[in-house]
Amino acid sequence: MKQKTDSELVGTIIKLKKTNPGVAKLLAGPKRNQSAINLDKIESVKGDVLIVGKVLSSGDLEKGKKIVAWSASEKAVEKIKSVKGEFVLITDEIKKNPELKGLEVLR
Repeated sequence: MKQKTDSELVGTIIKLKKTNPGVAKLLAGPKRNQSAINLDKIESVKGDVLIVGKVLSSGDLEKGKKIVAWSASEKAVEKIKSVKGEFVLITDEIKKNPELKGLEVLR
């Protein structure tokens, strides 16, 4: 973690180490190992989703879902909102749900 320069990321990793060490480990790893997930892959998951990485806009969602991720493209956020879904940053979600319960982790 000494190599991380984003103070917000480091703070998030420290908070998650206590409540969800698996997700903390994924965030602490190299950025090249973090996932970039398209909406069509998210559509195949039934419940709400946690993505340790970025949400991309390829594909469509048919139903609104709560998608929690480190970041997302603008077009992906537009598509999520168009089907009455919700996009939440990981940093905001751990304030309300520190253990990230009810979210399926996509890699």
